[in-house]
Amino acid sequence: MNGKTHRQRLWRWRSNPLRRHEDVVEAWIVLVMWLVVLVGGAIVWTVTARAADEEFARERADRHAVSAVLLTDTLLDTNRAPAKVRWTAADGTIHTDRTGVPAGLASGAKVTVWQDGTGHLTTEPTSGAEARAEALLFGGAAAAALTGLAYGTAALARRRLDRQRYEQWGAEWDAAGPRWDHKTG
Repeated sequence: MNGKTHRQRLWRWRSNPLRRHEDVVEAWIVLVMWLVVLVGGAIVWTVTARAADEEFARERADRHAVSAVLLTDTLLDTNRAPAKVRWTAADGTIHTDRTGVPAGLASGAKVTVWQDGTGHLTTEPTSGAEARAEALLFGGAAAAALTGLAYGTAALARRRLDRQRYEQWGAEWDAAGPRWDHKTG
């Protein structure tokens, strides 16, 4: 970047007789917005992605597969269907409940169901690769939300500054306009 381009990009920071207070305030607003977007976005993305990844890891540690017997047919044309299943818990007790199982199975078929740490049926935990991808998506969504909030706040502040400038220019035109109406003679 040459010196002229650098000076043009920083014109709001230079001393200039035409520069108004609102111009300096606007330059600071834009600078702070970009800092929030870049630094804050990276922090929010990282924190959110790590929190989601830790939650997925807790989910994988808490849930375990259990072999069950299907008590009802699942002959629907869907990917998964609700069905009644029976399984034996680690303590030897027999449990019966409804859960989603692969469709197209007949009663008596063996299926794998998932239990949480309290012994209740739950969904299969997210795999490691899927969990990392989802964690990154959650982080990206959080960073995008912060970016939208920062941009929207800066846009509102800049709009208010524009209104102030328009009002100031209008007052200056009202003061200067009558002097221009005189005919030269």
